[in-house]
Amino acid sequence: MISRILVQDVAIRRGERLLFQGLSFTVSAGEAVALTGRNGAGKTSLLRAVAGLLRPAAGSVAFEGGEADAPPGSHLHLLGHLDGLKGGRTAWEELRFAALWQGGTEASAREAASALELDRLLDLEVRKLSAGQRRRLALARLLAAPRAAWLLDEPLAPLDSVWRARTGELMAAHLARGGMILAAVHDPLPVPARAVEVGA
Repeated sequence: MISRILVQDVAIRRGERLLFQGLSFTVSAGEAVALTGRNGAGKTSLLRAVAGLLRPAAGSVAFEGGEADAPPGSHLHLLGHLDGLKGGRTAWEELRFAALWQGGTEASAREAASALELDRLLDLEVRKLSAGQRRRLALARLLAAPRAAWLLDEPLAPLDSVWRARTGELMAAHLARGGMILAAVHDPLPVPARAVEVGA
């Protein structure tokens, strides 16, 4: 398992526009880092760069520990502000597929569903779920196939106060196991986090 993410002197462009440059920070095992900044500052683009889905205009992203040279997808989960769920599938089909595709099992998918209290919703089509239920289903994918790093884009946005607190418990447990969280936020995370401002 990786033990550190290193972002070194990174610059991100969107088309011809420079969003930010010269950004450096680390995320270590057991640590949460909250990316702050105005809308359009480049927080989501930075998450995509860390995930290996976007090439920085300058600088680098690297991993330390474990099989650090393996593809980023083997180290991390990326949960975007859109859940990436297919409306025509059942909740179980979505969760089972994600678990098996990422190296988990049907048993781990069932455990993740229980942790997010989705058991009674698994036979429903995703399109019939509320926004909060969809977010809980997306969060369940983080548990169904564990990864060291969680990259989260506004993870709490559609959740009510009860599930914001419960998500905080899941985050705290992940950090206690030596995991890492890098999250783009407007609202504070429900766990202690070091703030890194993007586009300052």
